[in-house]
Amino acid sequence: MYRILLGNDKTALAVLAVLAAVTVAVPLCSLLFPAGSALHFSAYTVSLLGKYMTFALLGLSLDLVWGYAGILALGHGAFFALGGYAMGMYLMRQIGERGVYGNPLLPDFMVFLNWDKLPWYWHGFDRFGFAMAMVLLAPGFLAFVFGWLAFRARVAGVYLSIMTQALTYALMLAFFRNEMGFGGNNGLTDFKDILGFNIQAEGVRAALLFISGAALIGALLGCRWLVNTKLGRVVTAIRDQESRVRFIGYRVEMYKLWIFVFAAMLAGIAGALYVPQVGIINPSEFSPLNSLEIVVWVALGGRGTLYGAIVGAVLVNFGKTVFTGLLPDAWLFVLGGAFILVTLALPDGIAGLLNRRLKERTA
Repeated sequence: MYRILLGNDKTALAVLAVLAAVTVAVPLCSLLFPAGSALHFSAYTVSLLGKYMTFALLGLSLDLVWGYAGILALGHGAFFALGGYAMGMYLMRQIGERGVYGNPLLPDFMVFLNWDKLPWYWHGFDRFGFAMAMVLLAPGFLAFVFGWLAFRARVAGVYLSIMTQALTYALMLAFFRNEMGFGGNNGLTDFKDILGFNIQAEGVRAALLFISGAALIGALLGCRWLVNTKLGRVVTAIRDQESRVRFIGYRVEMYKLWIFVFAAMLAGIAGALYVPQVGIINPSEFSPLNSLEIVVWVALGGRGTLYGAIVGAVLVNFGKTVFTGLLPDAWLFVLGGAFILVTLALPDGIAGLLNRRLKERTA
C-alpha cells in the first residue's frame, strides 16, 4: 500500500511530511503556548494557514481532472462556491435569535427584504448532517448533470473549457440576485458558532486548521491511490489517446463523468472548510477569474503530480497575501509574469524542477 500511495517519489513524501507537521504542530502550539511565546501562533495565522489548506485541496481537485483526465475546467470554482454556500446556510441557521432582527427562523437579510417565510431549499440546513450531505451532493449533482450532457455529446477541449466558464458565470449572476434567497451581493456572513462552539474561539480555529489539514492529506493519499488503480490508468489513457481508448471498447464518457463528479465533491469539501475560517461566502466566489486563478496554481505547481497543485496553491496564495499588503496594485502583474515565466522556462512546473534536481543528485 505504501508503494502504491507514494512509491519512490521523495518529493511527494516531503510534501506529505510538511503537511502533517503543520496540521499537528501549529494547532497544538497555538493552544499550548501563551501569546507572548515564540512558539505561539496567533488566531490570524492559524486561520490563514487553514485557508491555504482549503485552497490546496481545491487545487488538488482540479489537478485530478486536468492533470490526469485532460479536462481543463475553467469553472471549477463553482463547485467550491456551492460547497461553501451549503456550509454558510448551516452557519446562518445556527444564528437564530442572535441576529440583528432577532428572528429565530429567518436570517437577517431575509427579514430586511421582507420575506415572510423560509424558502423550501433552506429547510434541513439547521442540521449539521444534512448540511454536510449537501456539501457533497450540491456540487456533485451539478457536475453530474453538466458532465452527463457534455461528455455524451463529446464536447472536449477549448469548447468544454468555455462551457464550464459560462456555467460559473451564470451561477455568479444568479446568486447576486436578492430573489434567489442567498443574501445577494453581500452573501452569507456574521456567523456565530459551529456545532455549538464559538466560531471565533482559538480552539475552534485550531480545530478547523487540523480538520482542513487532515482532509487535504486524506485527499492527497486517496487521489494518489485512485490514479494508480485501473480506473485511474484508464482515465490517464483517455487523456493521452481518447479515440484509441474508445475504439477498444471503454465507455469514455462514463470514466470522464466519474472523475469529474469526484473532483467536484472534493472542491465542495474545500469550500465548506473555507467558509467558517474566513467568515463569509458571497457570489464573488463564482467569479470566472477565481477559477482561472486555480488553473494558475496547478500550472505553476506542476499538473499531473497532485502534490504540485498543493505547492502551487500555497505559494501563490502566500505571495498574494504578501503583495496585496505591500503592493496591492502590482499583484496581478506579478501573478501573470510568474505564470508566463514558468510556462516558458518550466513547462512541468515547480514539481518538475524538483524532480529533475533530485534525479541529478541521485545519478
